[in-house]
Amino acid sequence: MTEKFIKNEQLNFIKRQIAIIKDSIKKNVSSNVLTATIDLANAKILDLFPTASVEQQEMLDLSKLKKDDEYEQYIKHLSTFVLPFPEITEQQLKKMFPKNKKLKLPDLSLIDHNHLTYLSWNDLGTNKKFVVYELDGEIVGIECRLTPISKKNMCSICNSFGEVAYFSTVTKAKKSKNPDYYKSIGNLICVDSEECNQKITDVEYLEAFLNESLRK
Repeated sequence: MTEKFIKNEQLNFIKRQIAIIKDSIKKNVSSNVLTATIDLANAKILDLFPTASVEQQEMLDLSKLKKDDEYEQYIKHLSTFVLPFPEITEQQLKKMFPKNKKLKLPDLSLIDHNHLTYLSWNDLGTNKKFVVYELDGEIVGIECRLTPISKKNMCSICNSFGEVAYFSTVTKAKKSKNPDYYKSIGNLICVDSEECNQKITDVEYLEAFLNESLRK
């Protein structure tokens, strides 16, 4: 039996492709257009897994699916092969943010690691947001300032429209000629990180933001 090989954001991407197919079916597009839509979705899904085995490729292939219940079973089956977010302890989290002596942590027992691309929680008392992610094989964390905004907008991490806040952090990078130099970077992010994890399909921005924030 094949090992777990699908990341949370990849499963979300697959779900989005299925939603596109279902939308085309509801619109009663021509059979040629529907076939092209399915073929394109299938190709995009397989492109996510360039090193997939033959067994895994066959598992990912949705070209023969026709009915809603078949798509549901397909997603249900793939869900059993999702790589969980690494287990992490409260002690590990505290070590990531040593300067924050009054760090408020989430209840880790309530977190579904199987549907997590990144771990995040808000401390509304201090207007802080904490983000933890496995970057290049290492668990890293950043502390961001969270500034609420009144209007819905696009989240820079999951690229979905919803309730967002402006989050910013100061990079660790320093300039030798100016030891007091610092650079603040930020963007919009979903207020609800659980919802964001359900929508994220790509980690390019998240990883770029973390790399820039942690750069020394």
